[in-house]
Amino acid sequence: MALGSSMAAGPGIGPRAPGAPFAAGRSARNYPHLVAAALGLDLTDVTYSGATTAHVLRERQNGAPPQIDALDGSEALVTVTIGGNDVGYVPLLMAAALPRFTRSLPLLGPRLRDLLDADAREAALAQVAEALVAVGQEIRRRAPRARVLFVDYLTLLPPEDHPARPLSEEDATLGRHVAATLERLTGEAAAHTQCGWVRAAQNSAGHHAWSAEPWTTRPGLPWPGRATPLHPNAAGMRAVADMVVAWEP
Repeated sequence: MALGSSMAAGPGIGPRAPGAPFAAGRSARNYPHLVAAALGLDLTDVTYSGATTAHVLRERQNGAPPQIDALDGSEALVTVTIGGNDVGYVPLLMAAALPRFTRSLPLLGPRLRDLLDADAREAALAQVAEALVAVGQEIRRRAPRARVLFVDYLTLLPPEDHPARPLSEEDATLGRHVAATLERLTGEAAAHTQCGWVRAAQNSAGHHAWSAEPWTTRPGLPWPGRATPLHPNAAGMRAVADMVVAWEP
């Protein structure tokens, strides 16, 4: 059973998963599909692009029921990648990549400035900590026999000594802080709820989007047949699948 957002769904990585809603952006080569194939497991994949912890726990998304409702207690393995949309992580990076004048536009500007406001991101991070724990607890309650793995986000941004153009250094620093805090909170939620933690962020630091062998994509426009900007590419999905298969407590 796979729960989570676009970082697990794999938008833009072809082919699309059969029967998946178009808006879900669910790939037949995302890490849940690759893990299921490697382990010989039947797969139920309810990952959905744009999902938040609320969409996992209680809210419908484009007509789809809360993801947690897919659990029936028969699961052997449950993976979950969630939290980034709660804190505006990828939207922050998308905003930072836009020309600076867009922050002054009448309708778009206020939203961009909010995404790039450090205090607003800090407040969002404070709220997601409790939500991640709730996700782990509810999965545990509904799938008591399953191995439950929190899978955190692949590294998108380069280290501080490496430019991340077109992002300014100030915006890249904020992005790194959000990513690092989200990584830490995911690990804390996993420990608190006695779930496993697959450390995709830590294991992909050398494969950021600006590296020679990236597992994620840089900012830009989405193009058919290519992984969505600021998301895992096919190599990244394969790497995460390998991490999940190899995970040991």
